[in-house]
Amino acid sequence: MRPRDKGITGEATIDLIKQFRVDYGIIGISAIESDGTLLDFDYHEVRVAQAIIENSRNTLLVADHSKIGRKAMVRLGHISQVEMWFTDQQPSDELMSIAERENVEIHFPKKIPHINSVS
Repeated sequence: MRPRDKGITGEATIDLIKQFRVDYGIIGISAIESDGTLLDFDYHEVRVAQAIIENSRNTLLVADHSKIGRKAMVRLGHISQVEMWFTDQQPSDELMSIAERENVEIHFPKKIPHINSVS
């Protein structure tokens, strides 16, 4: 367990995850390249996320717009390995196209028209 954020990584974590087959696995990442490559900074976190992907029937990615185009070194996988991506803004046309081609549902909040209140 990492003291700074209480994250659990390592071989024991991976072994535990591999003992289960779950309907939904949720992962986060540090970066998404324009070609859909998913990246992170920590090799140990990547191995845990890969185990989650491998042992989930459906993988959900949670990553806000700040992750798009960000630089990170460790390759986790590709957007095609997830069924749904939850984010805070509509991604670029390029990523939208990749997601559509790979049947990845993208969920982001729709803009609500501003309503002026009259008093």
